[in-house]
Amino acid sequence: MMADPRTPCIIGVAQRTWRESEGGAPEPLDMWEHVCRQAAADSGGREVLAAADDLRVVYCQSWQYDDPPGRLAERLGLRPGNRAYSGMSGTSAQQFIQDAAVEILAGRRELAVVTGAEALATTRRLRKAGETPSWSFEPAERPPLPFEDPFHPSEIAHEVLHAYLWFAVFDVARRAHLGLSPDEHRRQLGELLAPMTKVAASNPNAWFPTERSVDEIITPSEDNRMVSYPYTKYMVAVMDVDMAAAVILTSEEKADELGVPRERRVYLRGWAKAKDPPYIAQREEMWRSAGMRAAGSEALSKAEVDVDDIAYFDLYSCFGSSVSFACDALGLSPSDGRPLTVTGGLPYHGGPGSNYMAHSVATMVERLREDPSALGVVSGVGMEMTNHAFAVYSTAPGTVEPPDAAAVQRRTEQAGVRPIADAAEGEAAITAYSVLHGRQGPLWGLAVCDLPDGSRCYARTDHDDTMAALEAEEWVGRSVVLSTQGNVNRFSA
Repeated sequence: MMADPRTPCIIGVAQRTWRESEGGAPEPLDMWEHVCRQAAADSGGREVLAAADDLRVVYCQSWQYDDPPGRLAERLGLRPGNRAYSGMSGTSAQQFIQDAAVEILAGRRELAVVTGAEALATTRRLRKAGETPSWSFEPAERPPLPFEDPFHPSEIAHEVLHAYLWFAVFDVARRAHLGLSPDEHRRQLGELLAPMTKVAASNPNAWFPTERSVDEIITPSEDNRMVSYPYTKYMVAVMDVDMAAAVILTSEEKADELGVPRERRVYLRGWAKAKDPPYIAQREEMWRSAGMRAAGSEALSKAEVDVDDIAYFDLYSCFGSSVSFACDALGLSPSDGRPLTVTGGLPYHGGPGSNYMAHSVATMVERLREDPSALGVVSGVGMEMTNHAFAVYSTAPGTVEPPDAAAVQRRTEQAGVRPIADAAEGEAAITAYSVLHGRQGPLWGLAVCDLPDGSRCYARTDHDDTMAALEAEEWVGRSVVLSTQGNVNRFSA
């Protein structure tokens, strides 16, 4: 079908990985400029950057600038227009793309550039050498981390602050819901992730281009220690990478004006976002994501396609639970057979801070250009499995209609929210848990507990026998006794 003149389409993408053998990465501003110029060249169009009136930069952890989008706009010589800098979320790049698409569709903007970069591997090497980066345009005062939702006071008290702990807790909840034994569940995790290593091994941009077997992934070893039960090191996202990516999108009529060949265009056919409760203990059903289900179904519906029509997926894979929850939400069975990533996933391709989805979309665009009859779906996850974004892409245009964001969020919120009790004493039942490990072994166990009044609490244990039992047996549903020491709840069998 002929596209509406205002139909948003991606016309250019670029990504690059800087290796230690190359001397590491330059500063992020240089990385942004490099991939933006490469994306413009990738479009095959004329004077593409000169047409840009919307520049969106994904938050960078590696270095803080006084005005990130402003400094990049100067470098690129952009004309005045919208400038945006994101907060911290794995959904940031896709959210920028779909927000820019709405502006283009409405005729308020002509051409948008979305980019992000991290040089965390380089900054880590510098720290190990006792050095710090001496990069440009440092702000007079370091800005605070741009969290959308501050940590809950009880999460701070119980140190529920790390993604590898949050997502492990969700995975255990899902395991119990499915009735799997701990060993069966860990093998399923390996079977989920091993195919991703094969994709990464063939991706020249991947940080770890090494194919691994199921047993390699799930078996703790000197090189593959347990991080947060049931996750070993080979199961968790790696953020300390040197990577950048950029995506350029515009309208169909502007692409024509710029001389962009039709075979370079990939259309955003449907998209949606949703937000689950911000804190893991608030989820009524910790084994699933109502937000993923609502956003995924809305994106497919707006694209007028079914999940069976999709040839390529790139499901956000910071940890196993984010992939499994997305598969459940989309109705993908473990035996489906279609690969769940085009990049290799965050543990193997690399997860550059908040910018992974720029790489996801860039790779999906490249894949669809190679297979122009196919459809692709990407998904993103942010914070405590809270923020969700789904999008459908195709080289064929279709009717484009923004999602009903309010209706999507209403469907998400129907799942309910549990109150969190800071302190709790007496009997409780475990609804999910994990055991945090250090390099020398288990450190402490975390349980999310159901209380008799319907609220939930966090609780910890550092008892060696209890931690060993938590990993060997199923403790979800088991009764425990809580006591409060200071501002920390403790649990015992």
